[in-house]
Amino acid sequence: MRRPTARAYAASAAALAALLTLVPAAQADSTDLTAAATTVIEKVPYAMDSSNQAAWWTPAATYKGRGQYTYFAFNEPGATAATHRPAIARRDPDGVWSRLPLLDKSGQQAEFADDNGHNQPSVARDGSGRLHVFASMHANPWRYFRTEAPGGDVTDHAAELPDQGVGITYPIVTTAPNGDLYLAARVGAGADQRPGKLYRWDNAAAQWSVVATFAGALNRSVYPDDLTVDAAGRVHLLYEWAKAPATGFRHQLSYLRYDPATGAFTDSAGAAATTPVTPATSDVIQDLTAGEEWSIDNAYTGPAVQSAKLTLDGSTPKVAYRYRSADSGGDFRVYYASPSGGDWARQTVYAGGPTTVALGITWDEADAGRVYYVTGSGTDRVFAATAAGSTWTSQSAAPGVSADRLAVRRDSDGNDVLYLPDTAHGSLYYGRR
Repeated sequence: MRRPTARAYAASAAALAALLTLVPAAQADSTDLTAAATTVIEKVPYAMDSSNQAAWWTPAATYKGRGQYTYFAFNEPGATAATHRPAIARRDPDGVWSRLPLLDKSGQQAEFADDNGHNQPSVARDGSGRLHVFASMHANPWRYFRTEAPGGDVTDHAAELPDQGVGITYPIVTTAPNGDLYLAARVGAGADQRPGKLYRWDNAAAQWSVVATFAGALNRSVYPDDLTVDAAGRVHLLYEWAKAPATGFRHQLSYLRYDPATGAFTDSAGAAATTPVTPATSDVIQDLTAGEEWSIDNAYTGPAVQSAKLTLDGSTPKVAYRYRSADSGGDFRVYYASPSGGDWARQTVYAGGPTTVALGITWDEADAGRVYYVTGSGTDRVFAATAAGSTWTSQSAAPGVSADRLAVRRDSDGNDVLYLPDTAHGSLYYGRR
């Protein structure tokens, strides 16, 4: 493996009281819209705060019971324009929506300050039907909510996590085939380094533990992008590096795999990796290019990575990411990468103009890879790209919806479930294709 050498919202007292209860709603604003592939779009029937926007988050989860259930964690408007209240919108197999607010220790809906790109929620459902949400942390102590049993209230359980009192940022979470959960986050708020840690929820014991500090180095910060678990239970991690303490522009997009059966970490070729890995020992997908610099200047205009997502073809990682090179005219282009011959092969998915910090990628045997991205402008902004060889073709994935952010989860029936925030209009949409 080659190694390298970063609204305003006013609510009445009655409305606020209603926010604190689980509110069923009929299937809302459902429109079956057709592009080259059929996409079903529904407007989620709850107001969304404009702060509900991120690139790293995992805000959607699915579960197959008597049919497909979908869970969308999102920010609702708070008491002032600078605050939000996290909640879950649940869609049952009949298309009926219901709402589960996240409740603090007083029994009221939790409320936090807006912080775009940081204070957004991630959600997962464990094998016992408990919902877990991590919300609104930017170097804050744990803000963690879960249900005690299926259908219960979503309440504060922050005291159950390891690493109490430590600043947590970018929590991403996924469900393993055995019902356990894995969580990755950046941990700490030091000026000299901010490492990435991996945690496990043991579903049978109902307990969290630390797996390992998977990445960390002096003068570097880790930015978790995505994680998923294959059928054999191996955890696949995707992350970026940045100059410490923090920046909007990162570098050296990297991959790492963890096998809970052996406790070993490896790269994409199966070679052993000693954790915490560093930029020099990481399995780097996108290396530094001409003119690229480690900088904490948020006005930096040079080459950089900004957002990435991961899926699996069996146990083989497939990655979508955005990268701005010296010759891209300032645009972040969309790329696809997969392991090849001990390195990573890369293809250009979209280079037609500006994109936003939102990506998704799914895989199936029939359609192979499908990369989702969001353009910087236009009526239809969400697109899905598929490849014939090395040529990628895009089509609108949400016709008529002006969503400017995106998350994707593939359900067990082989449908791509789209999480589509329209931050300009305070609306969240559900898509299925």
